[in-house]
Amino acid sequence: MRVEFRLLGEVGARLDGRPVDVGPARQRYVLAALLAEANHPVSMDRLAERVWGENPPPRAAGTLRSYLSRLRAAVPVTEEWTIGRRSGGYLLEVDETAVDLHLFRRLLAQARGQDGMESIALYERALALWRGEAFADLDTPWLTAQRHTLQAERFAAQLAFQDIRLRHGENAGLLADLTALAAVHPLDERLAGQLMIALYRSGRQSDALECYARIRRGLAETLGADPGAALQRLHQRILAADPELAPAAADVTVTPRTPPAGTGGGVVPRTLPAAPPFFVGRDRELGELDDALTAQPAAGAARVVTIGGSGGIGKTWLVLHWAHRNADEFADGQLYVNLRGFDPSDAPTSPEVAIRILLGALSVDPAAVPPMFDAQVALYRSLMSGKRMLIVLDNARDTTQVAPLLPGSLSCFVVVTSRHELAGLVAGHGAHPITLPPLGQADARRLFTHHVGSRRAAAEPVAVASLLNLCAGLPLALSIIAARAMVRPNFPLRSLAEKLSGGSARLDALDAGEPAADLKAVFSWSYRTLSAPAATLFRLLGLHPGPDADDQAAAGLAGLDVVRTRRLLTELTRAHLLIEHRPGRYTFHDLLRAYAAEQALAHDTEAGRRAASQRVLDHYTHTAHAAMLLLYPHRHPIALSAPSEGVRPAVLTDARQAMAWFTAEHAVLIAAVRQAAELGFGTVTWQLAWALVTYFDHQGHWQDLLATQQIALDAALEHEDRLGQAHAHSGLVRAYSRLSRHDDVRVHVERTLTLFGEVGDRIGLANAHRGVASLLETHHDYQEALGHAEQARDLYQQAGHRAGLAHALNAVGWYHTMLGRHDQALIHCRQALDLHLELGHQHGQATTWDSLGHAHLHLGHHDQAAACYKQALNLFREVADRYNEAATLVRLGDAHHAAGSGDQAGHAWRRALTIFEQLGHADAGRIRAKIEQAFSVRRSSGG
Repeated sequence: MRVEFRLLGEVGARLDGRPVDVGPARQRYVLAALLAEANHPVSMDRLAERVWGENPPPRAAGTLRSYLSRLRAAVPVTEEWTIGRRSGGYLLEVDETAVDLHLFRRLLAQARGQDGMESIALYERALALWRGEAFADLDTPWLTAQRHTLQAERFAAQLAFQDIRLRHGENAGLLADLTALAAVHPLDERLAGQLMIALYRSGRQSDALECYARIRRGLAETLGADPGAALQRLHQRILAADPELAPAAADVTVTPRTPPAGTGGGVVPRTLPAAPPFFVGRDRELGELDDALTAQPAAGAARVVTIGGSGGIGKTWLVLHWAHRNADEFADGQLYVNLRGFDPSDAPTSPEVAIRILLGALSVDPAAVPPMFDAQVALYRSLMSGKRMLIVLDNARDTTQVAPLLPGSLSCFVVVTSRHELAGLVAGHGAHPITLPPLGQADARRLFTHHVGSRRAAAEPVAVASLLNLCAGLPLALSIIAARAMVRPNFPLRSLAEKLSGGSARLDALDAGEPAADLKAVFSWSYRTLSAPAATLFRLLGLHPGPDADDQAAAGLAGLDVVRTRRLLTELTRAHLLIEHRPGRYTFHDLLRAYAAEQALAHDTEAGRRAASQRVLDHYTHTAHAAMLLLYPHRHPIALSAPSEGVRPAVLTDARQAMAWFTAEHAVLIAAVRQAAELGFGTVTWQLAWALVTYFDHQGHWQDLLATQQIALDAALEHEDRLGQAHAHSGLVRAYSRLSRHDDVRVHVERTLTLFGEVGDRIGLANAHRGVASLLETHHDYQEALGHAEQARDLYQQAGHRAGLAHALNAVGWYHTMLGRHDQALIHCRQALDLHLELGHQHGQATTWDSLGHAHLHLGHHDQAAACYKQALNLFREVADRYNEAATLVRLGDAHHAAGSGDQAGHAWRRALTIFEQLGHADAGRIRAKIEQAFSVRRSSGG
C-alpha cells in the first residue's frame, strides 16, 4: 500500500491514490504537527501547544493519545509510515517523498544544484505539489506561522524558477505566469524586474516601461520610497534598448496557431459529443437549465450549473441533449472535457491535463502554452473573456478538479456533471445544483418501447411492466435490457424479466459485455471513491429491512454513534449512492440496494452481517416499545430481550413524537417483522409485532396488523415460544375482530385463554377473557360475555393492574347496558371513569364516556347521551383512534336522531361514513344504508 500525505493545501492523506478520511479538524492538527517534523520527535508539551495554542485542555495527553489511535485506524500503519511513542513525546516516521511538504523542499534543493531543462523540470514538479494555501483548512498560531513561512518559500521558489526560465530564453511564455504573480505581489521589485525583461524581450518595450512606472507609483504611495538601484538600472537599460537585454536564441514566441474563436478568422470550436439519438422526459431539468441560461449572472463570475445523480441516471445525456438544442445560444463555441472522475481506471483527468485540452480546443499552439499551471489558467481565462461560450465538464470527481477550469467570465456558461454533489461549487462559486431522479414510469416505458419496438412491447405488456419495475427508472439499466432484447429478437421479453427477478442475478442480467454498459461496473466506480467507513455503511444499508432509514436506524445498523453516522450518510448522499428523500430519511433505488447487498455478501462475514441485522432489529423493537408506551401508557408492557451492544433506541419524549415515528416507520416496521422471522430471530419477531398492535388497530391498518401477527405466531411456533404464541394469538384476535372474521376470532381466543393460563400470565389471561367477551358480543350472547368481563375484572384486581381493572369495569358496564340494565351500567361505568381519570388514561376515558352515552341514550336521556358521546369523540381524536372515532360518531348521530334533530344526526353519520370508507371497514355499507333510510323517510313524510 502506498500512503501519501498532503500539507500544501488541505491537510489529508491518500491510500493507493484514494482519499482517506483522517478525522475532524483537531485530529488533523495532530497529523499536521507531526508531519511538519516528520522523522523528528515532538515532545508532548510542544505537540499540545501546536494543536491547541497556549491553552490546551486539562487532559491534553489523553486526548492526544486518542487522536493518534484514531489516525492509526484511519490510515493503516505500513512499513512506509508509523507513529511511535518516544520519551516525552511522539515520532512520526515516514518516507519524506510521501509528504508533499518535504518532497517540495527536496525538489527545490535538487533544482538549485542543476541548470537548464533539468532545473526547470524540478522547479515545475515542486511547485505543482501546491493545492492552495498550506494547512488551508486549519488555524492555530503555530500553523499560521508555518503557513507564512511556507508561502515565503513558495514565492522564493517561483522567483527562482522565473529567473532560470528567463536565462534559458523563455520570455513571452512567462508573461501569463509573471502577470498573475505580480497581481498578488505588486511591490516586489525582483518580480517586477522579471516581468519588465519578459515584456521587453517579447517586443513590448512600452508595456515594460509602464510596468516600472506602476511599481514606482506603488512604492511611493505605500512606502514613500523609490525603486531600488537594480530596478532603476534595468529601467535605464530598457530606455536605452541595451543590446544585452535582447532575447536569447532559444526564446520561443508564444502566439496562438490560429486566432481564438470569436476574434475573427478562426474556427469556432464545437467539441461536444453527438446528442443522444433518442431522449425522453426531464422536462423539469431542461427548464431549469433554460432558466439558468437566461438568468442575470452575478457580477464577475461565470454561470455554473451542476447536474448530480447516481451512475447510469442519465446526466451526460441530459446535458448533451440540452447543449445541442441550444447551440445557437453560444456563438463563440461549445467546449467539452470528460474529466473521468469515476472511470474504471481510477485515473481522473487532472486539472493540468484538462486545461491543456481546453487550450488545444481554443487553437492555442502547444509551443505557446506556458509551462506553469497558474499561467495556463490565466491564458485560458483571458481567451474566454467576453466570449459567449458553453463549457461542459463531464463526470467530475470533486470541486478541486473543476474550480481551475471555470472561465471566470459572466459571458460563459458552464455545466458540470458528477456523481458527487459538488457542494463546494455551490457554496464557493454560486453554482445552481440540479439532481436527477430516476425516470418516471411513463418516460421509462417510452424509452424502452423506442428501443424494442412498439409491436414487441405491446405483445408482452406484463413482461414490459415487470422489466420497467425492475430497472427502477434507471436509463442505463433500461438501455442495457433493451439492447439485450434487440440482439435476441426471437427471445420472449418474459425471459429477460425472469433473469432480473432478484439479487445478484438481477444485476448480472444488467451487463451488456462492456464496462460502460455493465451496471455493476458503473456502480463500482462510485463505490470505490468512498472512504472505508462509508463503504461499510453503504454495504450494510443493503441489509436494512425497509424502504428507507433514518440516521438513528443507520447508526444501529453500523454499530456507530449518530454523529459519526450522519457524516458517513452525508458522504454517501454527496456521492449519490443514497438519496435523502425527506429530511433525515435516506433511501436508494432498488438496483443500488441490490448492489449494496451483493457487496455485503462479498466483503462482510456472515457473522458480521447477522450482527448488523440484529442491531437494527433491536433498534426498531426497543424504539417501537417505547413509542407504544408514550401513546398508550396504560398498556401493560412486556419484558424485552436485552438490545445488542451499541444499540441506542431513538429518544422520543411525548406522544406526538411517538405517533410521528410510527407514521414515518410504518412500512419499515412491517418489513422488519418479516426480516426478523426470516433470519430466525424468533423473540424479536413477536416482540416487535406486539409493539405494533395498538398503533395499527387505532389507525385502522388491520391488514398490516393481521400480517405482522401471523408472522409473529409462525415464528413463535417454530421456536416453541409459548408466551410469544399467546401474544401473537391475542393480536390476531384484535385483527380478525376488526375485519369481522368471527370464526377466526374464536380459534385464536381459545388459544389465548389456554396459553396465557399455561404460562401463568394473569394479565394476559385477563386480556384473553376480554377478547372472549368481545367475540360473544358479536353473537349477541351478552350474558356470557358479562361473565368473561367479570373474570377479567377479578384477574386484573388480583394482579394489581389498575388500568386493566378500569377497562374491565367499563366492559362489565357495557354488557349490563346491552342486557337492558342501564342503571347498573351507569354504576360500573362511573367507577371505570373515575379510575381512568385518576390514571390519566385518555383512551380509557373515551371508551367509558361512549358506554355512558349508550346507557343514557337507552334511558331516554338524549342530551346527556349526546354530551357523553362528544366527550368520547374529542378524546378519541386526541389519541388518534380513527375506528372508535367513527363508531362514536355513529352513536352520536343515533342520539341526535332520537332527540328529533335529523340534520345533526345526518352530519354525524356522514362524517362516520367518510372515516369507515377511508379505513375500508365493512360498517361503511351499514352506515350508508342507515343514512339513506333515515332521509328517505324524511322525504316521504315531507320533512
